[in-house]
This record gives sequence, structure tokens and C-alpha cells, in this order.
Amino acid sequence: MLTTLRQEKFLWLAMSVGIAMRLSSHFFAGAGRSASLMLALVIIAVIVGAALRVAHHAEQLAERFGEPYGTMILTISAVLVEVLVLAILLTHDQAPTLVRDTIYSALMLDINGVLGIAALIGGLKHGEQKYNCDSGNSYVVMILIAVAIAMVVPEFVPPASARAYSIFTILIMLVLYGLFLRLQTGQHSYFFSYAYKRKISAESHDAGPASTIPVARHVIYLVVGLAIIGWLSEIMSPYLTRGLDGSGLPAIVPGLLVAFISASPEILTALRSALANRIQSTLNIALGASLSTVLLTVPVIEAIGLFTHHTITIAMTPVQTLMVFVTLIAATINLTDGSTNAIEGKAHFALFLTFVMLSAIGL
Repeated sequence: MLTTLRQEKFLWLAMSVGIAMRLSSHFFAGAGRSASLMLALVIIAVIVGAALRVAHHAEQLAERFGEPYGTMILTISAVLVEVLVLAILLTHDQAPTLVRDTIYSALMLDINGVLGIAALIGGLKHGEQKYNCDSGNSYVVMILIAVAIAMVVPEFVPPASARAYSIFTILIMLVLYGLFLRLQTGQHSYFFSYAYKRKISAESHDAGPASTIPVARHVIYLVVGLAIIGWLSEIMSPYLTRGLDGSGLPAIVPGLLVAFISASPEILTALRSALANRIQSTLNIALGASLSTVLLTVPVIEAIGLFTHHTITIAMTPVQTLMVFVTLIAATINLTDGSTNAIEGKAHFALFLTFVMLSAIGL
């Protein structure tokens, strides 16, 4: 029992902070901009700590079920957090571009940030890292189609037809995701796995076979961790809105923070997989999260906008469109030979730094 408490100290800390913030909410109700922003950053730091435990339990489930099921658990869970946080923020802040900026930031963070850094550090440590190129090709073409339908075409749809196109987008996104999920777990499940040689070590002997991993315990802690992250995000929302209001920070900052919060469980797992020379898991996480972000976040938020008559801008700006398409073109070229290397990682990381620079100057 004491061992479990020590292992889950970040979850207990997150829960304690959440309770403390709830009980003292009246005390911080009149906090100024700087104090509100500081409180929001503290809560975000606690959320990231909780996300580390979520990542651990997702890794254990991935080890138990194998690919693609393991990483699917993590990516879908992360998208659920993203949708929850966005829905909460939209109730406190009527920023119409929040969803667009979050999805765009998530794409840049997952593909150029996570995958770029993973391929770079993994390549420097292991040289070329092998993966199933069918997975990369399948993910990239689906991301391209989903982004074009949901976030590029709306720029050319006249206002009179916007509602009809929103309904079409909701339906086509859900159909695409349903079909992709069925093929990914059925007929083409082998696209998303790679037969790595298993290293036998004292540690692996101590750990025992994957079949002995306690699934129920890890599932419970995974769900509890995600619930805590969503709960803390709801607490953090008004402080973040108040702290950023009139601060002069770029408009994309809220979307970038939401993307980082939802991706935080994935980042550690993806980087660990790359360092362990298992780049297939990294690929499934980074590209799977990107695809799930578009195919799941867009229809849910579009539906919320239609029912609440809330104006939500999904169409990307010209600069965002250019960055996304350059990213997908680079990924298409890099993910065709079945192996990643440090050069490919460096290229995507350069695009990520460009994204950071553009965000800093308000583009």
C-alpha cells in the first residue's frame, strides 16, 4: 500500500492541489492578472506531473496489448482530455479561434516536436531506427485529407453555406475515424506494428511476461489520472483566461497550452520509445495523436458550436496552412523508406522551432 502511494505521489499531489484550489477559490476570486497567470502556471505544472503517471500506466497497457492497441489507448485518452479542456475554456472565453489554434498547435507539437525530437535523439543514439512504413503512409494521407476537409476548405465556403458544411464536416470526420479505427484494429492492424527483437536482461526477467501485467489496476489509474487532469483544467481555466486577458501575449498561447496539456502524457512515452530503439511506438503516438486530434476534436467542437450558436473559426490562416502542408510534405518524403535517422529528425525539429518563432510574433 505504501509502495503504491509513493508511486502515485504525483496523482495524490494533483488531487490535493485541486482540493486546495477549490476550497480557497473565494480567496483567489479577486486575484489580478499576474497572480492569476501564476496560479494557472502552477496548476499546469501539477497537470504535467499527473500526466507523467498517466504516461506510465499507458506504457504498461501498451506492453500488455501490443501495437496498435497500446498507443491507441494513450492517443484517444489524450484527445478526450483536449476536447474536455477546450469545452471548458469555451465556457469561460469566447475566443472563436481557440479550437483552430489548439489543433494547429497539436499538429506542430506532435509531428515536428515529438516525432522530430524523437527521431533526432533516437538517431543520434541508435543510427537508423526501423519501423513499418505502411503505418507512416497511412497516417500522413489521412491527416492530409482530414486537415484539408476540416481546416482548409472552410476558408472558401460562403457564410450562407457554413452551417451545412459544418454538419457535413461532423459526419465525414466521424465516418473517416470509424473506418480507420476498424481497419487499424482489424484487416490492416499489421501496418502499425514492427517485430523488434526483445532484449533479455535481469530487469526483463524481474518484470515477468507481459501477460502478468495487472491490466485492471493500470486502467483504473489511467482513468483516474485523466479525470484529475480534466478537473484541474476546469479549475485552471478562469485563472488562465484572466491572466492572459490584456497581457499582450500572442493570441495562439491558450491554444498552445491546451495542446501541450493534452499531449503531455504522450510526449514522455514517445521519447522513451525512441531512446529504447522502438520508433514504431513513437510514430504511432505522434501521428496517431495528430489524426485523432483532427478527426475527433473537430466534430465534437463543431457540434457544440452548432447547438450553442457559438461562433467557432476552424479555417486556418495562410501561414498556418503553409506550415501544416510543409510539415506533411516533409513527413511524406521522410516516412517512405521504413527507417528514421537524425537528419530527418533535425528537419522536423527545425519546422517546430519555426512554429515557435511564428507563434511568438503573433502569426
